[in-house]
Amino acid sequence: MSEHQLDKQETRIFSGRSHPALARQIADYLGVPLEKTHSRHFTNDCMEVHLGASVRSRTVLIVQSLVKPVSEHLVELLLMLDIARSAGARAVHAIIPYYAYARSDKKDAPRISITARLVADLLSTAGATHVMTMTLHAPQVHGFFSVPTDVLTARTEFARLFSERDLKKTVVVAPDVGHAKSAARFARMLSLPVVAADKERVSDTEVLISGLFGRQVRGFRQALVYDDEISTGSSVVEVCKELARNGIDKIIPICTHGVFSGRAFERLGAIPQIPELVTTDTVPQRPSRCPVALTIVPVAPLFGKALWLNFTRQSIGGLYVYGQDAPA
Repeated sequence: MSEHQLDKQETRIFSGRSHPALARQIADYLGVPLEKTHSRHFTNDCMEVHLGASVRSRTVLIVQSLVKPVSEHLVELLLMLDIARSAGARAVHAIIPYYAYARSDKKDAPRISITARLVADLLSTAGATHVMTMTLHAPQVHGFFSVPTDVLTARTEFARLFSERDLKKTVVVAPDVGHAKSAARFARMLSLPVVAADKERVSDTEVLISGLFGRQVRGFRQALVYDDEISTGSSVVEVCKELARNGIDKIIPICTHGVFSGRAFERLGAIPQIPELVTTDTVPQRPSRCPVALTIVPVAPLFGKALWLNFTRQSIGGLYVYGQDAPA
């Protein structure tokens, strides 16, 4: 049992349908039962949600990862937030381990929506008084939220995992310059050097890697490719192929959000230098689908501890994603 327990009478935890296992783990960590949530569709396909316990004058936690089907799970989350607010909850916390729309962070084509900002507005409009998530795709997305928002990191847990391994002749690799700072923080925790690839995205499933490595990886035998998310795997696959061409014998991709859509597992498994993938469970994982070893780092303790620190009016700086001096 965790030492970070919340008051069972004052706290209610509910889960949407996207990741009930993670919601239960967070509830268990905090010593609070996971209450029932009832969802159904009417014949016209409209959704109805019913929270199975009174929330009046209580603190409400709603756990929902924005995984496929993303739009369905988003609407369910918005309904749950609205229900809690309308039923008189004292505070409503949206716990979103994977905020999928963080990738829609800028207007890079005419007549498109900056959807990360739109969804942030919808969350506060629906009733969220606080948002907690993990490792946004771009730092500026944090500024899209109009309610207090905490962005956690699994970096410390990844570093703890690899600190117990042989890291001789190992280099940390960022798949693009945009994630070089995050990779550098991870590398610093393990006292390893770091390099960044030069990536140009052609489409959602195709990238070009140019000007990569050469002398930068000469003499290294192992590479830890550190990214925030692997979806189709296009970026990581091209980086790993380039690393292999430059003499790296062992490559381990690491990501916070293991979406692994389409042929991602197949494409990564086809690279013989990759013996293992490392990710968290912000997205539900099915290890049986992965052709190589899949190491899953649990995030429930991170969310549980951050929530407990928040409720007991303590700093969560040590769990915060962008802090330069924080241990995580």
